[in-house]
Amino acid sequence: MTASESKVSFEETDTRHDEMHSTIEDWIDELVADVDEAKASQQFQEWLDVQSRFHDYSHRNTLLIKLQCPEATRVAGYNTWRSEFDRHVQEGEQAIWIWAPIITKQCPECENSPSYHEQSDCDYDETPAEEWSEGLVGFKPTAVFDVSQTEGEPLPELETEATGDADDLVPALLDAATTLDIDVRVVDAAEWEHGDAKGVCKHRNLDECQPVVEAKARSNQADLAVTLIHEYAHALLHFDVDDEPERAKREVEAEAVAYIVGRYFNLDTSGSAFYLAAWQDDDAEGIQERLGRISSTAQEIIDTVVEG
Repeated sequence: MTASESKVSFEETDTRHDEMHSTIEDWIDELVADVDEAKASQQFQEWLDVQSRFHDYSHRNTLLIKLQCPEATRVAGYNTWRSEFDRHVQEGEQAIWIWAPIITKQCPECENSPSYHEQSDCDYDETPAEEWSEGLVGFKPTAVFDVSQTEGEPLPELETEATGDADDLVPALLDAATTLDIDVRVVDAAEWEHGDAKGVCKHRNLDECQPVVEAKARSNQADLAVTLIHEYAHALLHFDVDDEPERAKREVEAEAVAYIVGRYFNLDTSGSAFYLAAWQDDDAEGIQERLGRISSTAQEIIDTVVEG
């Protein structure tokens, strides 16, 4: 899809709603096809392979990482970087310390390792220690390093940035925030506090219901516009949803809305297919099932920007 192919117009007031709805349905069908194609691509498979080798960390470890290295995006141990990614920790880099699980033979009764079992009051002796199953017996401090602290072979990235002319669209989106009841702020890159995220949608505090959207400033205005649209969609779609699985599903909806609205304003948002394929195993089906919410949210944002 190119920007020149994506431009449409809904000038007739009487038929605008129906035309927008049918056109958006067609665009979602195309996005579903793009997602399936993205899943089958070598680029996505290479990216997925790398992602599978990074471990998910507990909230305790995530907090430790952010406290020690706020800008960290991907961390791994010294030997893991070398053996699995052909990258090397640069000389003089300071380690990030996290808790690593200790997995070893475990007493079926007291759940201690053999050495601690011998020192305990546990009298379990039905089976010898060498026959015990392995289990978690504790945690130990372990050093990891962020990718920014390493050098070597590049990690595959997914190109998801939008392209096109959005110099007028960004100001229009910022103006539309008031009508949509969203507090929005574009934050200079030097002041950005949300790691590799391009944008966030959050509460200002526990007492206020108005969603707050922050987007990281960048030179690519088309990509900034799509980020704003994505976070606006979050604010409209699931700002009051606490269920984590449902929030994950609506991440797909938010990106689908960004694809549609961006396309309406003549931006190339085809990279969204990679984004959606990366976030959900069933995004094609999920997008179809949630068509009504995606469509109405996209229409609300488009109408607000156009009429603003």
